[in-house]
Amino acid sequence: MGDKLLVSPILDSIEDRKKELTKKMEKQMLKRLQSSTYPMRQLLAFYKCAMMEVETKFRVLDEQFSLSHDRNPIESISARLKTLDHIYEKARRKGIPLTPECIEKGIFDIAGVRVVCPFEKDIYMLKDSILSHDDIRLVEERDYIASPKPSGYRSLHLILEVPIFLQNEKRLMKVEVQLRTMAMDQWASLEHRLMYKKEIPEDVEKELRNKLLECASLNCQLDMIMQEVKDITDLYVEED
Repeated sequence: MGDKLLVSPILDSIEDRKKELTKKMEKQMLKRLQSSTYPMRQLLAFYKCAMMEVETKFRVLDEQFSLSHDRNPIESISARLKTLDHIYEKARRKGIPLTPECIEKGIFDIAGVRVVCPFEKDIYMLKDSILSHDDIRLVEERDYIASPKPSGYRSLHLILEVPIFLQNEKRLMKVEVQLRTMAMDQWASLEHRLMYKKEIPEDVEKELRNKLLECASLNCQLDMIMQEVKDITDLYVEED
C-alpha cells in the first residue's frame, strides 16, 4: 500500500514533465514556422500596400472625372491578394524557386485590382490616365478586348509597377490591373462559376464552350450598341 502511494506522485510528476516538454516543443516549432514564413508574409504585406496604392489612384480618377463630366467612369473596384498556397502552386507550375526573391521576379499577378466600367471607351481613357502618372510604369499589357481569348474572354490586362513608401525605404511592386465593362465582367464571372473544376464529358464541354462563345459574342455586340447610344446622347449634353 505504501509503495503505491509513493509511485503515484512520481507518475504524476513524469506526466506533468511530459506535458511541459510537449508545450515547449510546440512553441519552438511554431516559432521556427513563423520565422521561415516571415519573408513571404512580409512580401505579401508589400503587395497589399501596392494594391491599395493602385486602387486609391483609380478612385481618385473616378472622383475627378465625376466632378468634371458629371458621371463616373468606374462602376466598381475590387482587389484581391493571392494566398500563399496559390502562389506556391503557380511557382511550381512555372518552375520558379520557392524563394521570395524569385517569386517576386517571376510572378506578376500576386496583387490584383479589377476595375469595372460602364463603357468600353472608359477602359482606354482610364488606362491612359493611370499611365500618365509619373510614378507608374507599364510592365506589360495584354489587350483581350482587341484580341479576345479563344474562350470569348475579354478584358484589358495591365501589369503596373508602383512605388510604396515604407518606414525606411521605397520599394517598387507589381500589380495586375484588369479593366472590363459590366458585360465583360458578368460573362467572366458566370463562365468561371459554371465551368471551374467541373467534371464534364468532353463532347458536352465542347458544346457548352460553343454556347459560352456565342454569349461572349452577344456581350460584345451589347457593349458596341451601348457605346453607340452613349456617343449619340453625348451630342445632346447641355453646356454650362
